[in-house]
Amino acid sequence: MTDWFFDNLSVVIWLVVIVLVVKAAYYLKVKSNKYNHVDWGSKTLNFIDGLCRGYCVKFHRLKLEKFDLPKSDGAILISNHVSGVDPLLLIAACDRPIRFMIAKEEYERFGLNWLFKGAGCIPVDRTGRADIAFRQAKRALDNGDTVALFPHGKIHLDEVKPYKVKAGIKRLAELTKKTIVVARITGVRGQGSVFKPLFLRSHTQVIRFPNIPYQFFSSAESLQELGELLLGHREKLTALPKLD
Repeated sequence: MTDWFFDNLSVVIWLVVIVLVVKAAYYLKVKSNKYNHVDWGSKTLNFIDGLCRGYCVKFHRLKLEKFDLPKSDGAILISNHVSGVDPLLLIAACDRPIRFMIAKEEYERFGLNWLFKGAGCIPVDRTGRADIAFRQAKRALDNGDTVALFPHGKIHLDEVKPYKVKAGIKRLAELTKKTIVVARITGVRGQGSVFKPLFLRSHTQVIRFPNIPYQFFSSAESLQELGELLLGHREKLTALPKLD
């Protein structure tokens, strides 16, 4: 028996590996089905969505607040941006698919382009041709999609000045006349890094603020106030117009 085992050791090892892979795949499928409740239009994307939500809830211990996104009309979702885990947290907090506006160089990253394309991400050319991205975002919003972006433009920690957000959010809001859903992410460990927080367990929260109508950006101080709100330097916006 011993001689047979050592003579066929490679076969045994492969059988063990196959069994472990099958068990792991089954386990991931069960967990994904448990947490996935949003239809991205693809079994693969729905599987990834379930894993994402489970990862955020279990590993990052995400504390959820109800995100009452419009069920049919388009909406713009904005948030502060402190790490590479932020998009996953926003996805886990929402009950609809989200189309992120991301830098073109990230959209075209090798090995991930298929995922970004499948998820409907909108690439933004930051070298001067952003108009294309704004037109794509408008079409998506007019079709009833939720489009998300980080209005500071990149990872921006709470204590870093300037607090003011970039003008892109104002341009998009006034172009599309859609409601802006405002969120703030807190509790992430390893802030300031793209990859480190993915491996650091944390107690995260996605906090909701009242929705903002596009008319808010008629105020000269709107970008400064919004930046301060997202970074935790104010509790609410002043002179906020009422939604229709």
